[in-house]
Amino acid sequence: MPETIPPLRPPERLLLGPGPSMVPPRVYEALSKPIVGHLDPFLFEVVEEVRRLLQMVFGTANPFTIAVSGTGSSGMEAAVANFVEPGDKVAVFAAGYFCDRISEMAQRHGGSVVRFEKGWGETFGDDEAREFILREKPQVVAYVQAETSTGAFQPGKAICDAAHQAGAVVIADCVTSLGGMPVKVDETGIDIAYSCTQKGLGCPPGMAPITVSPRALEKLNARKTPVQAWYMDLKLLDAYYNGPRRYHHTASATMFYGLREALAIIAEEGIENRWERHRANHLAFVSGIQALGLRMHVAEGRRLWTLNTPKVPEGVDDGKVRKRLLEEHGIEIAGGFGPLAGKVFRIGLMGHSSTQANVARILETLESALKAEGYRR
Repeated sequence: MPETIPPLRPPERLLLGPGPSMVPPRVYEALSKPIVGHLDPFLFEVVEEVRRLLQMVFGTANPFTIAVSGTGSSGMEAAVANFVEPGDKVAVFAAGYFCDRISEMAQRHGGSVVRFEKGWGETFGDDEAREFILREKPQVVAYVQAETSTGAFQPGKAICDAAHQAGAVVIADCVTSLGGMPVKVDETGIDIAYSCTQKGLGCPPGMAPITVSPRALEKLNARKTPVQAWYMDLKLLDAYYNGPRRYHHTASATMFYGLREALAIIAEEGIENRWERHRANHLAFVSGIQALGLRMHVAEGRRLWTLNTPKVPEGVDDGKVRKRLLEEHGIEIAGGFGPLAGKVFRIGLMGHSSTQANVARILETLESALKAEGYRR
């Protein structure tokens, strides 16, 4: 007898962790549209819309702006695989988990990694960043603009200026800033920036926006060795998405539909208005956290607007608090890991999740859960 399997019914959650964030109904509707083939002219029309809108969100005029198949880590892999040749010195600003991931990828691709290390949640000053780069004289410089493991934002102008003075290209991880904070690729001087779809853009995971400057393309075209990651070879991807439309892989029309719609929502809101919404909700959240007697992990002025890291009060089990929020209220937040395990909550207010109502709800339910676990101001 055939088996009767009921339709899938996932639980309803309010996603206030480090990603994914909530998806707008309009994006869900776009995801339900009929698919076309990966060489269909309509798909490439969508690809061109996505390119134009990504340029607006990244703050760049780079013609090479695409979305590669895969999550944000595929964007990181594409950046490292294409711009780190065997023997290249790679200078990494390391103050969190994703700096460590970049370092490991660079080593796997034959790079010689040198690191400027600080504690998780700290950032780098202009003078010390410049001194590090000019002393090391690397071919590639990498930093994380928005460190998802700590909630810290790293300004990059001084890093990029010094890197260019040293003849290096700059890779910037913008996974948790794109769509929620000013990335400003061209103004900052970033050569290769990558992100994801499931955070500030308000789309399901599955694609990695990436933009590449003309000077970085010169380095790519001058490579003496083939890119080892065939699937992430940007020259091959360029020949598919641009120019001859040469088959490379079966790109998901569905994911392009969703990304196009998510970007359209951003354009209609206005990118500056969107940044201001995230900033205002972040400040309201921090004010509420301080009223509860809690402290933030990252120093004021260097905090992400999209991902907040309040410290776990002494004597409180963060896992039990998170479990209460999920089981009693259907709210997902995350804890710290690595050196911050058990020490911080990671609470995302990004994209469609960044609303005044959600700020009020998480503050109210977090206070209730903390009290239930014995916290007293």
